[in-house]
Amino acid sequence: MAAPAVENAAVSALRSVMLRFRQAAERSGRNPGQVRVVAVSKTKPVSLIRQVYEAGHRRFGENYVQEILDKAPQLPEDIEWHFVGHLQSNKAKLLLAGVPNLALVEGVDNEKIANHLDRAVSNLGRNPLKVLVQVNTSGEVSKSGIDPSGCVELAKHVKFRCPNLEFSGLMTIGMPDYTSTPENFRMLSKCRAQVCKALDMAEEHCELSMGMSGDFEQAIEMGSTNVRIGSTIFGPRDYAKKQPD
Repeated sequence: MAAPAVENAAVSALRSVMLRFRQAAERSGRNPGQVRVVAVSKTKPVSLIRQVYEAGHRRFGENYVQEILDKAPQLPEDIEWHFVGHLQSNKAKLLLAGVPNLALVEGVDNEKIANHLDRAVSNLGRNPLKVLVQVNTSGEVSKSGIDPSGCVELAKHVKFRCPNLEFSGLMTIGMPDYTSTPENFRMLSKCRAQVCKALDMAEEHCELSMGMSGDFEQAIEMGSTNVRIGSTIFGPRDYAKKQPD
């Protein structure tokens, strides 16, 4: 159980983030309603997530399958869960079956995982699942995500060959020290232009999930529709509690 002081700190931090979020949107002439904030709660206890939920937040993200499978059943069903990052194909059905209120998978980085998710949605008889194609905009060998040169073909595969998935846009994870900001944002925007041209899709209908705790304001100013904020809301990660994917 998280200490009350820590929980209160998370609620205060959430309010601060939402104020900064609105200001960033206004600075760039955007309606804050066009951008969503996902509170990434990996390694954090259910009690802390519940406190942020009770403060009015409804969108949460997790990075590890076992963690979201453990947490989601203990929390209200109106939470909009996002799975963020690389998903192993053999965990697709497990994830979808265990989290009925999974709203978005931010991390389709190859055709195999797209096919597994597509089949899992069909087998479970659930509504089409929204997915974002993950693009490796920083060029890190260790980073998941498709090379920018392959984003169009993967987006086409999801859109035209996976009837149970809804291609909703692109996402990227920059370098941990933020040295790839803002180049990775520019690259993702360039990828979106290419994908939308290939799919005959309006750019405003193609999401850009980019921006985390250290650069979310700049991301919003550069067109992000989805920012993923963890440590700024919940405090430093306790990686000793990291769950296996």
